[in-house]
Formats: sequence, C-alpha cells, structure tokens
Amino acid sequence: MDRDFLAEAKELHEKYFVADVHYDLLPLVWERRQRGERKVIENHYIPSFKEGGVDLVVSSLFISDEYLPEMPLRRALDYVSALHQEMEESPGLFALCRNTDEIKRARSSGMVALLLSFEGAEPLGNDINLLRIFYELGVRGLGIVWSRRNYAADGCHFEAKEEGRKGGLTNFGVQLLREAERLGMYVDISHLNDEGLDDVLKFSNKPLLASHSNCRKLVPSMRNLRDEQILEIAKRGGVIGMNAYSKFVKDDDENIKAKDLADHVCHIYELVRSYENICYGFDFCDEIHQLSGSESKGYDCIKGHSRCFELTAELIARGIDEKEIAGVMGENFLRFLEVTIG
Repeated sequence: MDRDFLAEAKELHEKYFVADVHYDLLPLVWERRQRGERKVIENHYIPSFKEGGVDLVVSSLFISDEYLPEMPLRRALDYVSALHQEMEESPGLFALCRNTDEIKRARSSGMVALLLSFEGAEPLGNDINLLRIFYELGVRGLGIVWSRRNYAADGCHFEAKEEGRKGGLTNFGVQLLREAERLGMYVDISHLNDEGLDDVLKFSNKPLLASHSNCRKLVPSMRNLRDEQILEIAKRGGVIGMNAYSKFVKDDDENIKAKDLADHVCHIYELVRSYENICYGFDFCDEIHQLSGSESKGYDCIKGHSRCFELTAELIARGIDEKEIAGVMGENFLRFLEVTIG
C-alpha cells in the first residue's frame, strides 16, 4: 500500500512546533477592519492556522507604496493598535509574544503565537529613536527594506528595472542594525540587494534571518539568495525561510507545486550539509491580490496555511529524517530566536 504522505505530514504538524516566519497578517487584518469587520483573526485566520497546525506566525508591518512618504509611522501604529483590538475581541485565541518563553506558553495554552517584524524600516523614517518605541510595542524583527530604497538601504526589485547606481547600507542603516542587535531584535535580510547584504554580513555580530527568500541557483531572481550568501548565513547560525510565492519557486511554469519548493530545501541542504538553517517563511500573497483587486502573474504554490503541510509531505517523501523535518517546520527558527531575542 502506498504511503499517505499528507496524512503523515498532518500528524507531524500536530506533534511538533510549526512556524511561518513571514506573513502580512496585520496589514490584511487592518484592511478588513477598515471595511467594518471585527474579530478578523478569529474568523478569517485562526481556522486555517489550526488546520495547518501552525503555532507561530511572524506578522510583518509592511507599508505599501500608497502610504509613502507621509504615513508609514501612522500606518504601522495602526497595525499594532488593530492587533490589540483583535486580542480584546477574541481573548484566548492568539497572543502577542516578545520572547521564546512567551511563544512556548502560548502554544501550551492552545493559542497561536504572534511575533511582529518590520518589512522595511519606513515607519522609522531617519529617526533611530523610534526603534526603541517599536521594541517596547513588541516588534522583535528588523526587516531593513522591502523592494525599494529607504533611509537605511536599497532593496532589490522583483524584476530588472531601469535605475541608477545601487547602494548598500547607509550610515543610518549601519546605526539601525547595531541598535537593533543591542536592543535584542533579529535582523531580516530578505528584500535587501546584494550590496546591502554584503554590508550586513560585514557589520552584524549575530545570526541573520532571510525570512522569505529561496535559491537564486534555481530561480535567478534578485529576491532569491546566491549560493555564497546561503553559505555565509548558515555559517553564522542563521536561517532561511522557504517562500511559497511561485515567481521565486520555479521559472516559466504555470503548475508550480509544493514539490518545486522542496527543491529549494534540498538545494540548501546540498550546500550546507544540514537542514538546521532552513525554516518556513511562506509569504502567502493570494489574499493580498484578492483584497486589493490587483493582478499578478505570481501565485502561491501552496494554498495557504491550511495546506502548509504539503511542503512537509514532500520532505517526508524524499526520505528526510523526522527530527530534521521537525527542525525545518519550526524548531530551527525557535532556536534562532533563543539566540537573538531571548
């Protein structure tokens, strides 16, 4: 009888800690609340988190172009406020966590743990003092840029664009990185260009996260990592989140599946000879396109958190050891957090 890899994967998602280290949860929640909805996380997201066995979700504080340059700070604060309103409306279902002990307590209480991270430092402008304020509000990740230039650094575009000379970290960017590490925040290098990543590797003293970046060897997008970058991140004890957005998973194929994303997992293993530097950072985007009415050639090769165990099933089918799979599912990221945020 053929093995039911999906059933086995679902069992592992019930047994072990599972994390998605990048999702635009709060921007989506805020958009729905602006339309008059309440208990948004309870009604729209908790069911899929539970079905997929997801214990921790890292929510970005992503600021879309329409709010630049005047409103990034206000919008980021709106996102945090929306989360607190949601927690009041749906007590006991999810918790804002600030360290690994709180994450573990949330899981043991049957709650989904939420961690906050910048996806671009635009809310700070060029005022480094604001970083401490966001730290006190619970933000623990510093994604320095999205795919555009800000006061800290240059981002990498999804596709080639006509532009002038690229830059790495600015003086403000270096100060920001050092202050984040001093406070006890992790640094996320997804969306940085190569010049910026080189600078982060030069100035950083702690393990780094690439929350949602795949392998450029398999898909030659600037949003993916070069082999030498993967090796350096792994050497420093960092982790790389597997991105389910099809444009970064496989080229020129309208039928991209979880098996294609598993190829990126295996490529990283072939490079570093370990699964300890890999995690899940799905960056599910289908709902963003649906809510905004925008058109995109890309799509999620895994259809949301309720199906996230499809990637785990692919890893099982490839004969990867259960404990190593458990690491990829979430324990590698939890170990990373213990070193960076405590």
